[in-house]
Amino acid sequence: MSRADPGRPGENGPLLTQRAAIVFLLAALAGLAAAVLAALAGGAWPVAVSAGAGTAASAVLFFKEIID
Repeated sequence: MSRADPGRPGENGPLLTQRAAIVFLLAALAGLAAAVLAALAGGAWPVAVSAGAGTAASAVLFFKEIID
């Protein structure tokens, strides 16, 4: 039985590419910033979390398109 089993992900390479990691990192930072700003504006924390999640989802689509 060979050690490199192609059916098991992660053994032969990274789980995420550098591009995907950067896209998700930037989206998380944008979502966190939006949540903090919404909370500081006086919104309730569920509203702030919803704003942050919506921003993060939109940021993934945005950064996926602009980062080569």
